[in-house]
Amino acid sequence: MSKRPATGSLVGLALGDALGFPTEFNDVPAILAKCGPWREMELPGGRRVAHITDDTQMTLAVARGLRTAMGRGLLGPKRFARPLREEFVDWYHSPENNRAPGHTCLVACERLDGDREWQDASQIHSKGCGANMRVAPVGLAPGLDDEQRAGAAQLQAALTHGHPTGLAASDLTARAVHLLAQGADPTGLVGRLRSYALENRTRYHERWLGDLWRRSQDPHPEHFIARGWDECLGVLEQLEAALRDANPEVDPCLATGPGWIAEEAFATGLLCFLMFVDEPVLALRRAACTSGDSDSIAALAGAFAGAHLGADAWPDDWVERIEHRDELLAFGAEWDAAGR
Repeated sequence: MSKRPATGSLVGLALGDALGFPTEFNDVPAILAKCGPWREMELPGGRRVAHITDDTQMTLAVARGLRTAMGRGLLGPKRFARPLREEFVDWYHSPENNRAPGHTCLVACERLDGDREWQDASQIHSKGCGANMRVAPVGLAPGLDDEQRAGAAQLQAALTHGHPTGLAASDLTARAVHLLAQGADPTGLVGRLRSYALENRTRYHERWLGDLWRRSQDPHPEHFIARGWDECLGVLEQLEAALRDANPEVDPCLATGPGWIAEEAFATGLLCFLMFVDEPVLALRRAACTSGDSDSIAALAGAFAGAHLGADAWPDDWVERIEHRDELLAFGAEWDAAGR
């Protein structure tokens, strides 16, 4: 078992987010010109606060929604959807929502601010990485069974990103975080995730998703969700091929995609972690020095690395400076204590 995996994962996610914040939208030569050698990248801000993006903001929104829901009893779809929706709408209206948020999240959260069914607010054709960059708390929260974890992971995605690949990639991301936090061997992780995807390929979580699938052009719910899992299985194949011949000096986005969409962000973040399993800071630096969605890729790499190695994975001086440090540490301490 990792030492304080929830703390390590949440803090790692925020550190990756902050490290990748200044490099998002830049290609690798521009990043190297701006930051110097990627293996020496430092957390931005000097001695000041290291600012995060909407990735960490929305991760905390999911964490708060989970805490509220689980404080009211057994986690279920209605019990989770209500506080989660409130958290997303609060984020939408917050003056701090100025960190280059994704268009899909903005549109969906504006539509959630009202009395329409959440399924009618969801952006059914979007599989942007905004759905799975924030799902780590679902993989970390203690006391959930497999059905609750999968359902909650897909539900939190579906409130904004209704595309089946957004749902499947979020489920897969939460599963990876959970397995690592439980002490799974990273060398067998991709195989376990492939088996999980195959087992769940035609499982539509109707209790959690309702009739979301009807907003698509699919003939039935199993066809709808299988499209998402098939895209995730495809990127897992790319990830396996990349790991067989991994060169850490080459931009990881060239192997598994730039990460603007859900399955690519998941795979490229996981690739960065798996190339540097015992060197978590290097994993973050490699993820932040990429030509794609650098903050989201690094946030996911940090979530995976921290779940595996625990809170001691991260430099103390970095942890001291990360924005929202106290809230991140509070959630981590609460879930680590409950998970013992």
